[in-house]
Formats: sequence, structure tokens, C-alpha cells
Amino acid sequence: MSEAPQSAPSSPAPGTGHPEASYGTYALLRRLTGVFLRPYFGQIALALFAMLLVAGTTAANAWLMQPVLDNIFIGHDGSLLWAVALGVVALAIIKGFATYFQGVLMTVVGQHVIADVQKSLFARLMRADLAFFHANPTGSLISRFTNDANLLRGAAANVLAGFGKDALTVIFLVALMFRQDWVLAIASFIVFPLAFRPLISMGRRMRRVSTNTQAELGQFTTLLDQTFQGARHVKAYGMEDYESERAGVLIERVVKLVNRATRIRSAASPLMETLGGLAVAIVILYGGHQVIEGVRTPGTFFSFITALLLAYQPMKSLAGLNANLQEGLAAAQRVFSVLDIEPTIQNAPDAKPLDIRGGEIRFTGVRFAYHDGAPALAGIDLLVPAGKTVALVGASGAGKSTILNLIPRFYDVSAGQIAIDRQDLRGITLESLRAGIALVSQEVSLFDDSVRANIAYGRFGATEEEIVAAAKSAAADDFIRALPNGYDTLVGEHGVKLSGGQRQRLSIARAMLKNAPILLLDEATSALDTESERLVQGALRQLMRGRTTLVIAHRLSTIVDADIICVVDRGRIVEMGSHSELLARGGIYARLYGLQFAQDEVRPGATALAAVGGLV
Repeated sequence: MSEAPQSAPSSPAPGTGHPEASYGTYALLRRLTGVFLRPYFGQIALALFAMLLVAGTTAANAWLMQPVLDNIFIGHDGSLLWAVALGVVALAIIKGFATYFQGVLMTVVGQHVIADVQKSLFARLMRADLAFFHANPTGSLISRFTNDANLLRGAAANVLAGFGKDALTVIFLVALMFRQDWVLAIASFIVFPLAFRPLISMGRRMRRVSTNTQAELGQFTTLLDQTFQGARHVKAYGMEDYESERAGVLIERVVKLVNRATRIRSAASPLMETLGGLAVAIVILYGGHQVIEGVRTPGTFFSFITALLLAYQPMKSLAGLNANLQEGLAAAQRVFSVLDIEPTIQNAPDAKPLDIRGGEIRFTGVRFAYHDGAPALAGIDLLVPAGKTVALVGASGAGKSTILNLIPRFYDVSAGQIAIDRQDLRGITLESLRAGIALVSQEVSLFDDSVRANIAYGRFGATEEEIVAAAKSAAADDFIRALPNGYDTLVGEHGVKLSGGQRQRLSIARAMLKNAPILLLDEATSALDTESERLVQGALRQLMRGRTTLVIAHRLSTIVDADIICVVDRGRIVEMGSHSELLARGGIYARLYGLQFAQDEVRPGATALAAVGGLV
């Protein structure tokens, strides 16, 4: 099998560590506003104007209670009937359209915000180091695009709309109440400051719970991804109940957190209900006494109490918005922790494009260690001559894949130098470096797209003729044309609708189309049956012709014709030479080759099993 990194690469530096960081509330709000909301300030301004109309019409409805009671019901002035009725209708129409427009505008802004967040996240992750993806589960990263982005959308739409419409409504209604009786207004609102401290405490708890909920949802998404990808093994080992139990435990943890969040969010309601009841009681006692004493008219009193009752609901909503805001800030913290990741492997300020003249690759004193500090390479000196084939063999964990991964700069060396045609990799642009390299590995990456699109991934903009020519060179054209829709056939997720040999030949066709001068082969045939291996080996020989090729192989029979064979052991090259030279030397290579040859003799045709028995 292909070697995986022995652990996540070293130091939790930007670009490699787990994407969690801590941000202050002010910093989060400033960044959210400056990064994601600033482009939509025009639409937000229009929405705020519509909210202003909603708030104004609400206050006007409360004000109308005074002439209705004093002039119409008590004064029996019929001349105002039509004016007041038409005024109510006009206010209803204005409020209805204003509510519609502010709702639509804020929803549109929210959708744009979530789209911008997702695009920014995706762009950042595409630039992240390979080590970052090894250090962070896929599900946790996907959760940033779904759960966190949706919470941000809710915060952007609900909080802006709430603080806009509800706050403006409260301001207009409170202004009306102070205009009518400032003493009564102060008396009615004297109880509400008592809510500030509990609401702030609820907000802090809500943010913690929301952060934990998002983390648990990330773990659940990871479990789903791993289980669905490994469905074949789950069924083969009869682990359906075990996986269901694991999922059930995570789901229950999420349910508990959601229930806790619901309790915290709902705690504002009894608090505001109690304070609202106290405020109304104060108004009834004080204002009612003034009406009885003849100090004020019933119309003024009912207009005041109507304004108070109308202000109560938006005030209650504002109290609940703190929970929405804290959920959004918790999501923003997780999003920004990813957006702030800087890849450790970047172009140097003075980096130049790679000028490949022959494709010679030279390792000089190369050392490399992963995060746990264990050395993976302990001083590698290796020359891959231009246009030649060099094979790396050795036990799993010896460092073969690490050597291969350092050439495209998936990782950077800890010490020493790697050069292509005497150009240090760290002094050339990543784009030009990777454009000059083609990779074919055992783990074929195919996308859930057509055969044509998967081959064309090797070179964007390739013509139909070039795609077909690459497929023919990879011995893939015949089986492709036999598929239900030929080159337009969808291959399924990870190419699940194709056999292992077919997937590998598409991968080779992709490399053929790229036509890069340097070729890296990472155990490209180790998982194939004999017939598939024969076809793929033929395609590989065609692909390797005239290219500088570095091959990793466990199946030694596949690399006997290599120009140079290097035996890697514990991060060092311990033997080097041609197949015949190494056999004659009688060292590690000869012993390993003898083991595989003996197993093939005992079990003819069991090449793949022999490879596993001789080298794992």
C-alpha cells in the first residue's frame, strides 16, 4: 500500500493545526461587518429605510388611539370617522409593503453572505497545505460550509432585521410615550434595566453551548463521511449495529446541547413577560388614577398603553436576539479560524518559474520530520538522472512516500535541498513546479463526473482529440467506448462504477494528457489483478518513455527494468544500483526479491499476495 504520513506534520503552525482560535466579540463583529457585510451596505440601507417605515406606522397606529377614543367614542365627532379609517388603511398598506421589502432584502443579503463565506472558505482550503487536511477530519471541515455558514446567515438576517426593525419600532413608540407623559414613561420602563445582567449572562452561556454544538455536528459529519465511504467494509465485518450505536451516541450529545440552547434561549421569555406585566401594572395604577382624577383623557391613556403594549413584543424580540447573535458569533469564530490559516508552503518573494531542461532531480542531505518529531528522512542523497527511471523499494514506513511527497512540495524539507535541473524547489513558483510534474498513485482520485471530465482534469482546456489520444495511449479507449455513454459516462463517487484497473488507466490517461516531463508513480499497480496489471503496465511504459520517473513499488517484479533501484530503510538509502547489481550484492534487496520470488513459486499467479507477504 501507499505510505501515509506517519503522523500529522510538525508544529501546529498556521496551515497545519486544528482550525480553532479565540476572538473577541468586538473583533468578530468588526470583521463580519468589514469582510462580509460591507459589499451589501446599499441593500442594508434600503432595508433599514423599510424598517423605518414599519416602525413609524406602528407608532402612528398607537397615536391614532387618542382621537378614536377622545373625539369619536367620547366626543361623538363623526367627521373624523372617514379620516381615521382611511388613515388606518393607508398605514396598513405602507406597513405591509415595507415589511415585505425589508424581509426580502434581508433574506437576499443573508443568502449572499452565506455564499461569500462558503466561497472564501473553499478558496482558503484550496490553498491550505496537504498537512492541514491530514490533521483535520473531512467532516469537521464540511461542517464549516454547512452548519456554521447557516448560523452566520441567520445571524446576518435575523440580527440585522431585529436590531433594525425592532429597535426602530421601540424608539418610535417610546418617543410617543414620552411625548404623551414623560413621567409615566419613566415609571413604566424603570423595571427593564433589571433584565440586562441576566440577558448578558444568557448570551455568554449561549455562545459556549453553540460552539460545542457546532463541534459535535462536525464530528457527526465526519462519522457520516467515514461510514458511507467505508460502507463495503461495514457490511463485510457485520458492524452495522456498532456504527449505528456510534451515530446514536453523537446524535444524543447533539440533542442534549440543542435542548440546553433551547432552555437558555427560552429563559428570556419568562423574564420579559414578568417585567412587561410589572410595567403594564404600573401604567394602569398610575395612569388610571390620573384618568379618574381628570388629569388626563381616556384617549391619551389608552394611546399610551397601546404604545407600551406594541413596544413590548419588539423589546422581547430584542432580548431574544442576543442568543441569535451569540450563535452567529460562535459560528463566525469557527469560520474565521479557518480563513486565518496561512499555508506554510508558499512562493518565496523572489520565486521564479521552473525552467525544466532535462528533468534531473537531486536530493542533497535531505532531512524531514513530522509533527511528533520522529525523523522520517535522516539525510537523503539521491540523484534521479534526466529521462531515467529510479525506483524506491523498502518496508512500509521506511520513507519512500515522504521522498515522493517532497518533490511537488506537499511538504518542505526540514534540512538539505531538493533541486530540479539545479534549481532549488524553494526558489521556484509552486504553480510552475507542479505544472511540470504528473502523479499516478495507487489511490486513484476520480470525481463524480464524466469520463471525459476526469481525463481532462490533467490539462484544462484540452480538445476532444487530445483527450481521446491520451485515453488510447493509456489503453483505456476500448473500455471507455464500451461504457453505456462512452466518454460521457458518469463514473460515480471516487469512480465506484469502474473496476480498479479501469480507474487506474483513467488516472494514467490524465497524466498522459498533462504531458509533464517529470513523472511520480506511487505503487500504481499494487492493488490490481494480473490482467489489469498487464494492461496498466503497458500504459505506464508508454507514459514513462522519455520522462524523468520516480517509482515507488512493493511488487519488485514491476521495477526490475528501472535504471536505478534504491532501497530505503529507516529514512536512509542503504542500497543503490540496477536490479542485477543489487541481486549480486546479496543485501536487503536480494533478500526481499528472493522472498517474493519464492512465494510466487509456491503459489503461482498469486503475485499480489506475494507482494503483501514479502513487503507490507
